[in-house]
Amino acid sequence: MLQHKFVEFIPEKAEEGVLYISIEYCTAIHKCICGCGNEVVTPLSPTDWKLTFNGKAVTLHPSIGNWNFECQSHYWIRNNKIEFAGHWKKHQIFLGRENDMERKEEYFKETKIPPVGPIVDEGEQTSMWKKILKYFKF
Repeated sequence: MLQHKFVEFIPEKAEEGVLYISIEYCTAIHKCICGCGNEVVTPLSPTDWKLTFNGKAVTLHPSIGNWNFECQSHYWIRNNKIEFAGHWKKHQIFLGRENDMERKEEYFKETKIPPVGPIVDEGEQTSMWKKILKYFKF
């Protein structure tokens, strides 16, 4: 069982058995439940993990697979309880990561993200030197 704590900033040293949730920074962190001591970071976003809070307990979706840790623990956090998931083989991990990447690419392809910086019509595009000269009014 995990205890959840809503915090603004994640503490430098996470305690065992505590899921720290920062809504401001869209992140949840906890120590790996296998006891290896590694910190598990779960970013909260439409393409990563989703957090549900029912007023008493939290759930993270999807499962947490610590494939980069030696323990390679795999579990769910549902209503503050740990539910162990099956061990994945290397090819399953590869396919899972590939699926995650495809889902993220599809999400960002469908989501219209406005460009950063000034919008320039293609007809107005000029060379860098022309822009510099225009800036200095030559």
